[in-house]
Amino acid sequence: MLNVAIKAARAAGAIINRAALDVESVRISQKQVNDFVTEVDQASEKAIIETLLTAYPGHGILAEESGSEHGAKDSEFVWIIDPLDGTTNFIHGFPVYAVSIALSVRGKMEQAVVYDPSRNDLFTATKGRGAYLNERRIRVSKRVRLSDSIISTGFPFRPGDNFQNYMAMMADIMPKTAGLRRPGAAALDLAYVAAGFTEGFFEAGLAPWDVAAGSLLVTEAGGLVGNFTGEADFLHQKECLAGTPRIYGQLVPMFSKYSKFASAGEKAGLRQAGQIQASPTEPGADAA
Repeated sequence: MLNVAIKAARAAGAIINRAALDVESVRISQKQVNDFVTEVDQASEKAIIETLLTAYPGHGILAEESGSEHGAKDSEFVWIIDPLDGTTNFIHGFPVYAVSIALSVRGKMEQAVVYDPSRNDLFTATKGRGAYLNERRIRVSKRVRLSDSIISTGFPFRPGDNFQNYMAMMADIMPKTAGLRRPGAAALDLAYVAAGFTEGFFEAGLAPWDVAAGSLLVTEAGGLVGNFTGEADFLHQKECLAGTPRIYGQLVPMFSKYSKFASAGEKAGLRQAGQIQASPTEPGADAA
């Protein structure tokens, strides 16, 4: 199954690389403010789905652009696909984007491919068999101090994103690290944690296809991944926190108070300190 996923990712990567030669001619549509889709996303997704369903016609599909309209609807095998993670980077010619493909079996990630076509970097993982970059085994970083660590993130950019919350999170972490990075493609952010290029990653507002493959890469490379409170069942919770075991253990206490799953006491403390605003659905929020 992994070989088929690699074949699909490379086919999509070839489409992306051809389009990157003349990116200004690519047709672009806007899904919402600052959220774009191109004909390249759509062609890439089509190539991936055709490759996967040709090999496994009974499998299900969950894809960013087409949702679950393709594949079997009741299969225990579901391919989770982001055909071009980092579309905004791509349409600006900024070479940080990737193809992300994961296979979920009965709700558990079993196979993962993250392919960076601009660098021809292929990250792969199979449950229980480790993670690899270009067929070389990778492990998370051995750094244990947050002050020595690089942490990556994604900045909020959609309507409704809690900018104040993010500013407070960054104010918390930036003085404690060797640096904060925002590459712009969550699949690669997670792959870089797995490869030891960075020690941790956090972002809110992510969809399953953004993190499915990358999360298996991290765990198979010896890292940990969950939501901001450290719960491992995070895929559909729109919160992702990943890191080496020692760094993850330092990030969870720092970020748990910013989680939508944080206790009422933690959130009340932050509101009292003026670090976050209450959402309209939380107790103590001002009426609209």
